Amino acid sequence: MDPKTMHVLKVFFGVIGNGTALFLFLAPTITFRRIIRKRSTEQFSGIPYVMTMLNCLLSAWYGLPFVSPNNILVSTINGTGAAIELIYVLIFIIFAPKRERAKILGLFTAVLALFSAVALVSLLSLHDKSRKLFCGLAATVFSVIMYSSPFSIMSTVVRTKSVEFMPFFLSLFSFLCGTSWFIFGLLGHDPFVAIPNGFGSGLGALQLLLYFIYRDNKGKGSGTKKPNGAATTADESMETGVAKPDQQPKQSITINGAQDGHV
Repeated sequence: MDPKTMHVLKVFFGVIGNGTALFLFLAPTITFRRIIRKRSTEQFSGIPYVMTMLNCLLSAWYGLPFVSPNNILVSTINGTGAAIELIYVLIFIIFAPKRERAKILGLFTAVLALFSAVALVSLLSLHDKSRKLFCGLAATVFSVIMYSSPFSIMSTVVRTKSVEFMPFFLSLFSFLCGTSWFIFGLLGHDPFVAIPNGFGSGLGALQLLLYFIYRDNKGKGSGTKKPNGAATTADESMETGVAKPDQQPKQSITINGAQDGHV
């Protein structure tokens, strides 16, 4: 394949990756619309949003030209994602109970400190390939951690033989996002983009496989019901907040929140 064709394909898959990642970043707006309306975070956890913000910050930093040339599409979508996740975190802090607010503020501070440390070390102490290696490893580690989050919901699907808590479109767009950035990384010969997103693509494919195996059991296997037998609404099926395990009965329709987009 000639370099020009490879560049065109790389840009194409980068644009596709931007679109699918943006969908995943915006999916939790349903959850936060609910939080604002009720002026309470209820049983949702704010941890996934703080950690996703860290992942976005590190990936956006890695994609900057003085760290990793020819990866500006990585920076644009992750910079956008970091801004969106910051809004989610601030909303969560505003409406969270005092104890939960303190925990999320502490984690938020730690995340900013960690990102600042990575940025400063890479700027002041490292150059060229060593800078790219250091920032790439940091971004890869947290990308893999973020992509590993669906393991919990996948185990629930297998255990209950129900896809009630694993929405099809979130699984589909996770697969498309991971696959697009995996191909982008391969075309750019960049293992720090290809490896974590290849991992994410594989997990997305497994989620889709589980969905098609257990799709006929949706709502039957978990043993949780909505009050008065009410049906789950379309909005509820797309929520991405994480309910705390010890309070699950009150909000059985919440979904794995760490499955936001990450590149």
